[in-house]
This record gives sequence, structure tokens and C-alpha cells, in this order.
Amino acid sequence: MNTPDWTLLRSFLAVVEMRSLSAAATRVGATQPTLSRHIRALETAFGVTLFTRTARGLEPTEAALSLIADARAMGTAAEALALKAQGRAQGLSGTVRITASVIVANLLLPPILADLRAAEPRIQIELVASDQAQNLLRRDADIAIRMVDSTQNTLIARRLGEAPLGLFGTRGYFERRGRPSNVADLAGHDVLGFDRNDALLRAYAAHGLRAEREDFCIRCDDQMVSWNLMLAGAGLGFAQVLLAERQPELEQAEIGLRLAPLPVWLVLHEEVRGNARIRRVADVLSEALIGVLSGR
Repeated sequence: MNTPDWTLLRSFLAVVEMRSLSAAATRVGATQPTLSRHIRALETAFGVTLFTRTARGLEPTEAALSLIADARAMGTAAEALALKAQGRAQGLSGTVRITASVIVANLLLPPILADLRAAEPRIQIELVASDQAQNLLRRDADIAIRMVDSTQNTLIARRLGEAPLGLFGTRGYFERRGRPSNVADLAGHDVLGFDRNDALLRAYAAHGLRAEREDFCIRCDDQMVSWNLMLAGAGLGFAQVLLAERQPELEQAEIGLRLAPLPVWLVLHEEVRGNARIRRVADVLSEALIGVLSGR
């Protein structure tokens, strides 16, 4: 029997992980009928049934479970080969995929990318705005702008600076509700928080402050929505100082709460640093963001 095409095995692994043809198709960027054909092709090639349909979704059979480790090893090798080939690609043309947090993608990157497009019109940009870390090893993106350092040795991380945080509200909010002067005063104010994300609760705890989820008047895990709620005067919100200072209607509440600034990193896979267009985009992003973060 010939070795199965990697495309078939990639579809197989996606179904194993997602337990659904539709979810797996979305993950690999294919259609559900295509994935169904891939699974049937593998079953024919191996002469076994790979999945059974249950109330919980598609469950891998014993035969499928025995193939997972080898399929993943093959996938790792295929991805490494693709990264090396991409790293050797030269020329300032083609697509570069960038991932950044929702706030950074919406409020910091647009003017930078506009300047980049003017300077390098043959480079196309794909921008993934997500607060979930994209997997650079799996080529979910070429470049990541992150607020945490990478712990993976195969990634190159450059620290661009840091973004201080502060508590802000609109002038109209302060006129209506008064201005808090210390941390204790927050109990009498509307503070915007997260829904399922516990980052803000952990930040409070790190400063010796007790807070419950219900202490936050409006809760949303989408930080862009929280930003717009703050601009609308719905409550006080924690925001990057450099962004809030650009909004004339926002004022900072000095309450003695010192939050650790967010470090800003540019991260890419070491195998693609030799790619001319990716290196060019990385250099433009680095220079521009260093300037923004340093106040230039």
C-alpha cells in the first residue's frame, strides 16, 4: 500500500481533535464533503473503519487511535519542511500572516499596515485579531505581536517595549458619578470586567485586592467591546495608557493602584526569518511599534 497523502492525514487528525466533520473542515479550511471523502479514502486504503458516530460526535475506533501518533509525527515533519522552504523564499511579494490581540489589531496596527502597504505594494497582509495565542509552529501565522514572552525554543522573540496600564473613564462618567480617589472607592463605581476570563480577578488578587465576578457591572471577554463600553461612559475600564491618552473624552483615575505594564513582543519562527517578505514586515512592525511604545 502506498503512503497516504499528507492532506488525507491532516483531515484525519482534524476530525480526531474536533470530533466533527464540520468543525474539522473549518479548522483546515476545507469543506465538509471534502473531509468526508478524505476519511473514506483513508478507510479504503487501510481497510478499516476509522470513526463511529455517537451522540457526542465522531469517535475514533481502536484502529484510528493506533494511527494518531504516527500521523502527528508525519504532520510535524511536513510542517517543518514547509517552514524551511518558506524560509528560503526570496522576494518582496506574497502574503504575510500576522496575529495580534484584538486591541492591538484594531487600535495600533491599522496605520502601520497602511504605511507598509504603501511602501511594499506587492506584499499582501492577512491579519488575525485574536486574544488566543496562534500556533506559529503550525503556521497559523508568520508573525505574532504578543503581550507575553514565548517559551518555545524554536521561536524568535524580540521585546519591543512595554505598554503601561491605567484606570480610565469618560469625563461624562466622572461628572455623573464622581471620581474615585483610592482603591476602596471602586466599590461605589461601575467597573467593566471580563465574563469567563479571570485575568482581571487574578490581577486584583496579585495586588492583595478581593474581587468577585459580580463586582463588575458589565462583563465581556471581547476587549474591543469593553473599550467601546468605556468610551460610551458605561463604566471605568482598565486600558493601555498610550491608547487612552489618544481619546480626549477619557481621563485617568489616579487611585494608587499600580498595575504591571504589558510587555510587547514580536515573535516569529526561526525557520522563516530568512524569508525576505516576512523579515521586511517584521522589521517594519518592530520599528513602528517601538516608536509608538516609546512615545515617538
